[in-house]
Amino acid sequence: MKPLGRLLPTPTLSLVLLVIWLLLVRSLAPGQLLLGLLLAVGIPLLTRRLWEPLPSVHRPWTLCRFVARVLWDILKANLEVSYLILKPGRAPRPGFVEYPLLVREPLTITLLANTITLTPGTVSTNIRLDRSSLLIHVLDLDDEKALVDAIRTRYEQPLKEIFEC
Repeated sequence: MKPLGRLLPTPTLSLVLLVIWLLLVRSLAPGQLLLGLLLAVGIPLLTRRLWEPLPSVHRPWTLCRFVARVLWDILKANLEVSYLILKPGRAPRPGFVEYPLLVREPLTITLLANTITLTPGTVSTNIRLDRSSLLIHVLDLDDEKALVDAIRTRYEQPLKEIFEC
């Protein structure tokens, strides 16, 4: 490992930690910069043994489209949930759906579960120990099969392509 790689095992994380520290303290004083640099270097060094190696992104443009799609879906779902709550006379039909997973890698499953949870109206509640399925709570469940198909095509398939699972 290169000397810089030993000092900064995750340079992006170090930069993010430094920026977050400076935003939190709202100061560019030399002491705060020094403390921020110590935290930005120290935290990744102390926690690097806990991190699994990150898979490489094989399709960056697919990743960009995936992020844009998720942001759009979050906006759209916020409007749909707001309408559902504010609309008089129609009660939501909550339910649980067991979503069968095609991916088995922990990072990909975590990204999928987080994506589902970020979208208003759905929450990933559990994963089977054998990583075969996610249990999802849905605020307004119309068609279970349509929901499973939408998650598979909109989220899981792109994640499989991005990380070549």
